[in-house]
Amino acid sequence: MCGFAGGLLLNPQQSHSSGLLERMGAVLAHRGPDDKGSVIAGSCGLVHRRLSIIDLSRSGHQPMSNEDDSIWIAYNGEVYNFRELRRQYNLDADGHIFKSGTDTEVLIHLYETLGEDFLKELNGMYSLALWDAKIGKLLLARDPFGIKPLFYTTTGEGFWFASEIKALLEVDGVERKPSLEALYHFLSYNYVPDALTPFENIHELLPGRAMSIEWESGRKKEWRFFDFDYTEDKTISLEFALSHSRELLEKAVERTLISDVPVGVMLSGGMDSSALTALMARVRGDSNFHTFSLGFEDRTFDESDYAEIVAKAVGTHHHRIKVTPDRVADLLPRYLAHIDEPYGDGSAVPTWLLAEKASGLVTVLLSGEAGDEVYSGYDTHAACKARKLYRKTVPRLLRQSVIRNFVRRLPVSNRKLSFEFKAKRFTEGSELNVPTSHFFWRVVLSGDAKREVLRDPERFDYFNDSAQYFSDIYAACKTDSDLNKLLCIDTSCHLPHDLMIKNDRMTMAHSIEARVPFTDVELFSFLARVPAELKFPGMKKKFLLRKSMRGLLPDCIINKKKVGLEMPYSRWMREDLREVTMEYLSSSRLNASGLFNAAGVEKLWLQHDRREMDHGRALWGILNYMMWYDMYISTTDYKTYINPGVVRS
Repeated sequence: MCGFAGGLLLNPQQSHSSGLLERMGAVLAHRGPDDKGSVIAGSCGLVHRRLSIIDLSRSGHQPMSNEDDSIWIAYNGEVYNFRELRRQYNLDADGHIFKSGTDTEVLIHLYETLGEDFLKELNGMYSLALWDAKIGKLLLARDPFGIKPLFYTTTGEGFWFASEIKALLEVDGVERKPSLEALYHFLSYNYVPDALTPFENIHELLPGRAMSIEWESGRKKEWRFFDFDYTEDKTISLEFALSHSRELLEKAVERTLISDVPVGVMLSGGMDSSALTALMARVRGDSNFHTFSLGFEDRTFDESDYAEIVAKAVGTHHHRIKVTPDRVADLLPRYLAHIDEPYGDGSAVPTWLLAEKASGLVTVLLSGEAGDEVYSGYDTHAACKARKLYRKTVPRLLRQSVIRNFVRRLPVSNRKLSFEFKAKRFTEGSELNVPTSHFFWRVVLSGDAKREVLRDPERFDYFNDSAQYFSDIYAACKTDSDLNKLLCIDTSCHLPHDLMIKNDRMTMAHSIEARVPFTDVELFSFLARVPAELKFPGMKKKFLLRKSMRGLLPDCIINKKKVGLEMPYSRWMREDLREVTMEYLSSSRLNASGLFNAAGVEKLWLQHDRREMDHGRALWGILNYMMWYDMYISTTDYKTYINPGVVRS
C-alpha cells in the first residue's frame, strides 16, 4: 500500500520547496492513486500517495501526525498485528486519541510508548519515515524480509528518501551516474545485491534495518532491529512441526486477509500459491474470490493446467493469462520504468501481465513468495545434500576428469532447468565449498566471463568477488546446519533483492498491494528453529508444507515438482525478440555506454545464436541493463512509461 518520499534539510537557513515534494510524489502516483498529501514540519518534508486498503475514509490520510503534530509519519505497507498491539499496550487507555481505524495511527502511538523499540513488535510488511520534531530526529525503517522498498541519498542540502528511486531523481544535486560496483555484481546475479543500487550515490536500506538522522548534528546511525535466528530446537518433534507450522500458516493467511477491499491470489499451480488458495478459502469459509495464473506455449515453462486444477478443486473465480513473445516485446523497456534498476529475472514481465489483468478485479493479491526460503524448496538445497554424498562416494580423480569431461560434452538444451543444465552446474559446483557452491549454482556470469564482457575490466578489480556476499552471510549465521545457513543466504539476499523487487514493483505499477503470508514473523521464527532433518528429510523438498496440506489439495499438486515462474527468453531472443535484442546489444550502443566490451558480448551472442551454449540468462541480463541505461542514464525516457495508477470506485 502506498508510496512516500521526503527529505531532511541539515542547514537551518534552508527551507523546503513544496514544488519539489509535489514532483517527488507525482512520480509515485501509481503506488497510491486514491489520495495524496504532504507536510513541511520544520526541516523535515514528507509527501505521501495512498492506496486505500484499511479504513477507506479520509481518516487514513497521510502524512499522519499525533495529537499535537509533534510526530509525523509517512508509511507504506501493512502491519497485520496492529489491533493486537493497540490492545496489548493499552494505547486507548494511555491518553491517545484515535481518529481512524488504520495501522498507521497505531504505529505513531506505539512509537510514543516504546520509542524506537516499537519496530521489534511489528509483524507485517512496511517501510516508514517518522519525524520526531520534539527531539529533531528522523527515523527510517524497513520490514525484515524487504517486501517494501526504501531508498536514500545525500546532497549538499540534506538527506533524501523515497519508496522508489525515481522520486530521488527529482532532487537537484542527485546525479544519474551508473555504479560500477553494482554493474559488476549485477552480471553475477541478474539483480543488484545488498545496499547497492545501479546509481553510484543512491542506496537501499537493508531489510530489518533502521536508520536515524539527527537534525542538529547530522549524525546518522544504522542498526538491525530484526535478525534471523536459526538456532535449532531439538525438542521439536515431527508431529508438532507439522501441526504447528500448519496452524501458524493458516493464522498468517488470516492476518493477510484483513482488508476493506477485494483480495485475490496469484495462483501459479505450484505448492506455495496452491496452499495459500486452499487456506484462504478455509479461513473465509467460502471460495468467492479471484485467482490468477500465467500460461506459456512452451510446456516446460507452463504450470497453468495445475493452477486450473487447484482453482476447480477450491472453487475460485479463475483467470488464465497467456504470456506470448509479442506481449513481452510490447513491454520492453516499459516495465523497467517501474523497477528503476536493471533486472534480469524473467518472471517480472509475466507478473506485470498478471497484475494488469487483476487490477480490474482486486486491490490486494496474496503471493507465494518466500515459501522456498521458509520451507526449503530450492533445487540448490537438494544439490547441497547431493554434493556431500557425491564427494564422499566418488573419488576426486574420477569426478574431475571422467565425469566432468563427459558432462561438458552434453548437447545444449532449451528446456527449462534441463538435465544438461543441472548436470553441468552440479559437477562444477560440487568441487567448491558449501556457500561458494550455492553461489555457483545460481551465478549468471563468472568472474572471468565478466572480464570478457566489461570494458576496461581493471576498473572493477578492487571490488569483492560476488560470491563473498553468500560466504559472509553463511559465516555469520548462528547455526551448525548447512541447510539453515543456505536458507539464511536465500532469505537475506535472493528474496529481498530479487523476488521482492518483482513482487512489489510489478503489482504497484497497477496499484495492487501484494501480500506475502510466508514471511509472517511467527511462522518464520518457528520454522527457523525446526531441525533441518525434519524440514528436509532425504531429498524431500518442502516436506512439512506438502505433508501438512494433504487433504486440502489434490495429490497431483502435493507431489508435483517445482517449476517456478520464468519465460523462455533463451529461445525468444533468437526468434521473436531478435529485433529488440539486436537493437540494444548492438556494438554502437554497447560502446557508447563506456561500460561494455562489444566484442565480448558479441561472442556470447554468437555462441548462443548458434546453439553452442545457452547464454540466455546472461544475455537477458545485459539486454535489460542496456534498456535501463538508455532510459535512466542516456535519457530520462523512464518518465514517459510510468503508469498513472488505477483509481477504483
